[in-house]
Amino acid sequence: MRWVLRSKIHKATLTEANTDYIGSITIDEDLIEKAGLLTGEKVLVVSNTTGKRLETYVIAGKRNSGQIIMNGAAGHLIKAGENITIMGFELSDKEINPKIILVDENNKFLKYL
Repeated sequence: MRWVLRSKIHKATLTEANTDYIGSITIDEDLIEKAGLLTGEKVLVVSNTTGKRLETYVIAGKRNSGQIIMNGAAGHLIKAGENITIMGFELSDKEINPKIILVDENNKFLKYL
C-alpha cells in the first residue's frame, strides 16, 4: 500500500485568511466536486508563493463563489492573495489516475490537467 495523489487543485488563489475560525480550509463546492475531494477530507495545502506547507481538512464553501479560505491558526501561515495548491491523497495498492484541475486567478475552473 502506498499514499498516492488522488485530487489536486492547482494554482488557486487564497481569497481570505480567517484566523478566528476553529480550523480547516473552505473551498468552493464546485471545485471540491471537480477535483474529487470530499468534505472533511484531510488535504495538504502548499503555498506556491512562500513554500509553506500544512495539513488541514476540507469544508464546503458557496458553489461558484471562487472562495478558498484558510481558517484558524493556519491563516497565520498562508495568507490571502497567496497562490496555493491543494492535494488529496489515497492509500492504495493500485495506480490511481488523479483528478487534477487548473483554476484561473478568480478560482474558476479552467481545465483538467
